[in-house]
Amino acid sequence: MLLRCDAVTVANIRLSHSPIMEAVWWLNLAARGGRHPVFGDTGALARDALGAAEVDLVTDLLAPEGNHYTPDLLTPQPRPGAPAEVFQAQLADLAGSSAEVVHTQLRYAEDHWGRPVSARVRRLAEAGTLAGRLAEGIETFWRLALAEGWDRIEALAEADLNDRARTLATRGVGTLLSTLDPKCHWTGSAVTVDKPYSVDLDLSGQAIVLVPSVLSWPKFMLQCDDKRQVALYYPAARIGLRGRRDPAELARVVGATRAALLADLDAPRSTAELAHRHELAAATVSYHLGALRRTGLVTARRDGRFVLYQRSAQADALLAAS
Repeated sequence: MLLRCDAVTVANIRLSHSPIMEAVWWLNLAARGGRHPVFGDTGALARDALGAAEVDLVTDLLAPEGNHYTPDLLTPQPRPGAPAEVFQAQLADLAGSSAEVVHTQLRYAEDHWGRPVSARVRRLAEAGTLAGRLAEGIETFWRLALAEGWDRIEALAEADLNDRARTLATRGVGTLLSTLDPKCHWTGSAVTVDKPYSVDLDLSGQAIVLVPSVLSWPKFMLQCDDKRQVALYYPAARIGLRGRRDPAELARVVGATRAALLADLDAPRSTAELAHRHELAAATVSYHLGALRRTGLVTARRDGRFVLYQRSAQADALLAAS
């Protein structure tokens, strides 16, 4: 994918966190019964919030199973401003979407999904109330499921933004764009994004917002159906466990990799989560978990589609001793 940029585009590249994107992604994960590779289960608060009428409406516009497209309508570009003001501004932008924008976005969704949007979405769109109801639903979900732990999410995003701003100031916009993710590159006149399809988009005169994402980590995503709302969502740094030290004494007993896995199994985690958190192949994690189970250091239980592992009381004692 090629995003062609002129001087105006480059001059208007900026960095910002997107609270509305974090909320929509966590809602999507909860609705699908998925797990975050680092934070794990979305939790009871998120699942309970799905029962609210306005939140349930939002799920009609989330990417269906086997598809990755969610309408840009739900995630307006974050405006420049103080972090505390960004979310309310995004909700206001969503609620204020014109009828033309709403109908265009629904058409994009139907084209990507290969099926019509739901009857209630179409009915509310025709009545001119869909955008406002969607904004209410996202705000309700955020309040019920994310507000309590929001400071932690915001802190992770702000730490990443500070690092990226330093890169921009000391090494320039080209280096910044090329270090967001291995899929993203700067050619000198365009942003290229490695995608399994070919698109050539002229963004002359438009702005691009670079957005660190915490709750969709480690995904790299592009929003570009509406040229006025282009955003690159890249995985925020410092989310995984890359620099974590292993318990030295335990590592000498079971090996460094198994010690690191045991130290991380204070909460139930799946093989996929552990693979992401420790930057290991899933097969490698499975091999070590099998060995730890045979020695009684790890227990396993099935939770729906997932097998969750957790260290045993014996492992707790070993860690405490080390």
